[in-house]
Amino acid sequence: MSSAPTTAVPKDETIYVEAKDLPLYCPGPKAPLWSMHPRVYIEIVQTGKTLCPYCGAAYQLKEGEKILGH
Repeated sequence: MSSAPTTAVPKDETIYVEAKDLPLYCPGPKAPLWSMHPRVYIEIVQTGKTLCPYCGAAYQLKEGEKILGH
């Protein structure tokens, strides 16, 4: 299982993810301890972008990413 290389980012910045990062979850494995919250899997395939319901981190698929089998 992989995830986006999430680090602490300012709330108004977007975290770009690739197909290889799916299934997407937040917080990611590289998030600092102070920013941890319960792990939540996030649906991004339908719209190409989404927000984490806990911390509000914005995620978006990189342009041109092909999602197969989702």
